[in-house]
Amino acid sequence: MFGTVTLELMKGLWTTFQVFILTLIFSLPIGLVLGIGSTSRWKILRYVIQMFVWIIRGTPLMLQLIIIFYGPGLWLGHNIWSGNEAGRITATVVAFVINYACYFSVIFRGGIEGVPVGQREAGQVLGMTKSQIFFKITLLQMVKRVVPPMSNEVITLVKDTSLARIIAAYELTFAGFSFMKSAGITWPLFYTGVFYLAFIGILTLLFNYIEKKLDYFR
Repeated sequence: MFGTVTLELMKGLWTTFQVFILTLIFSLPIGLVLGIGSTSRWKILRYVIQMFVWIIRGTPLMLQLIIIFYGPGLWLGHNIWSGNEAGRITATVVAFVINYACYFSVIFRGGIEGVPVGQREAGQVLGMTKSQIFFKITLLQMVKRVVPPMSNEVITLVKDTSLARIIAAYELTFAGFSFMKSAGITWPLFYTGVFYLAFIGILTLLFNYIEKKLDYFR
């Protein structure tokens, strides 16, 4: 029985990992773009981005996931995600990318605004272009500033992947819960927690290592 549970949890863990890594791959660059846009001198662009971020951050991720997965089927008359597992994972990733890109954008904006203006002005005096100032001065210091809050969001992302079960995606929590429904046993749920703890433990060690490597700004 233990072997069967472990095998099923590993399958669920693979889906969890897919959602996790795909969310990071897409949400980080989108979040950076939104973060830069939210500090734009163009008021309309800045206000539109800030309003969008406010709406996404102010509503539950579960609600967003339900709307994104079921909404198109109700509005268009057919489910664009299809009813198979791949479609459910795709819808989950889309919802997570939108949500976390908005959260990351706020972190990036704080990191950008935290870089002293005098350093950017010094770059202009030296004849650097705006892109050179951003990549060689602002971005490097921003990375140092955003790692601690970013690590918290990334760890939260691992736990939020369990929300995918609301649309019946076979992720880690769904796998553990299925044994309680089918066999009437609860210990697989506690065993599921071990997988999450191991996943988050690895991430914690990774971020601690990254923070130590970024100590060159001290």
